[in-house]
Amino acid sequence: MSTREVATLFKEYFGHTPPHVVQAPGRLELIGNHTDYNQGLVLALAVDRYIFMAASPRPDGRIELVSSAFRNREGFATSTIEKNPAAPWANYVKGVLLQLQRRGVPLRGFNAAIHGTIPLGAGMSSSAALEVATALAVRRLTPYTLTPTSIATPPQADADGALPPLTARERLDIARLCQAAENEYVGVNCGLLDQISSLFGRALHAMEIDFQTLAVEPVPMLGDLAVVVCQTGVKHELVAGEYNALRRHCEAAARKLGAPALRALDMAALQAGRAKLTEREYACARHVVGEIQRVVSGARALREGDFEQFGQYMLQSHESSRDHFNNSCRELDILVDLARHHPACLGARLTGGGFGGATINLVRTPRAADFMEAMDDGYRKATGRSAHPLLCQVVDGAH
Repeated sequence: MSTREVATLFKEYFGHTPPHVVQAPGRLELIGNHTDYNQGLVLALAVDRYIFMAASPRPDGRIELVSSAFRNREGFATSTIEKNPAAPWANYVKGVLLQLQRRGVPLRGFNAAIHGTIPLGAGMSSSAALEVATALAVRRLTPYTLTPTSIATPPQADADGALPPLTARERLDIARLCQAAENEYVGVNCGLLDQISSLFGRALHAMEIDFQTLAVEPVPMLGDLAVVVCQTGVKHELVAGEYNALRRHCEAAARKLGAPALRALDMAALQAGRAKLTEREYACARHVVGEIQRVVSGARALREGDFEQFGQYMLQSHESSRDHFNNSCRELDILVDLARHHPACLGARLTGGGFGGATINLVRTPRAADFMEAMDDGYRKATGRSAHPLLCQVVDGAH
């Protein structure tokens, strides 16, 4: 168990057993590529790959961080939280700490060890999981209750020292705080998908997330289904600008068509206003408007148990990402093409920001092992690299 591994890492560096351990799952976007910041809909999953954080208070107002993935230790005072070019991984933690301070949470010193089982750069959002884990670890150390802009009366621990579970409202406020950390401190103008998915996950269910109302509706995924992730080995660096550029194109298209967001448009309205847009703006908008409709149709198919139809929506989603949004790449296309020709595969598409990362595949459970072997073999022949297939369980959210 990785809870044991993070506790061992903590003890190795800090000399005692940590009193607090939290875990935040990674997420997979089932359908709904880049629809979140367009006030659209997404079907997402929380999966059994985690960021674990073990923490203990310290009395001197300093914060010391260690990570199993990045062995350079990072330390700073709560009064001087600044970026360190030698430890960029710590920016996700620091951004959350600054947001908590701004809302009035009295930040005290602590030691923390971080261990992850989310593959880095695979589009499963290790960054959001680290942000969520940080927020929950601080809540254990200094109990707080967030409001949208500040804090309220802190929660009271029970006789065993356990805090009450987060309400849906509190989970949403923590998600927003973590999003602000990534937008303002890390520099990725992301939507709320990753943070909401990590906090609201539910075992054996997809989450249908409405980013206009921020309602989260569980959708059963009960059937002979396996979720397999295949990795391109191409690491995407969203901070480099591709993500922010795509968002600008989408927002420009909505603005030129007089809509608050692309969610407000259907395909007919988009076609009618096409002359007002650049070719790139139109292509991005076409993907997003079509993708929102695929989420609606896909959620209906899941509720009806029509997994073959759902798989077709996944394949259509990938084709739209490839042909219109242009956030696929050769390696992602190879993986989807290999998957669609395997008899066990119901559907496949890129997941996450794109430009690399991974594909998500919906597979018939009895043939999952054969599918994974075939994918790895086929990808090696095409690229010389392993696809490192991962069989994922759909799990509950962070705690």
